[in-house]
Amino acid sequence: MANIKSAKKRILVINKKTLRNKVVKSRVKTYIKKVEAAIKAEDKEAATVALQDAIAEISKAASKGIYHKNTASRKISRLTKAVNKIA
Repeated sequence: MANIKSAKKRILVINKKTLRNKVVKSRVKTYIKKVEAAIKAEDKEAATVALQDAIAEISKAASKGIYHKNTASRKISRLTKAVNKIA
């Protein structure tokens, strides 16, 4: 446990940031699941709409530094590829 005042503050700040990051990551995962559900149901229209929402959420997370830009690009690419595969 930290004894120094500044170290105690850092612990509090890190906990807040960690919680915020978890919320955003969870939200992104939810949007990704919606896209995957639409893909599984082979509903191209719903998948396309869900994909746009997912891309927006992933991009926001990347811009805030929660995801690395390459990770965000990879996620977007894989989802887009899967949606485009639907006949």
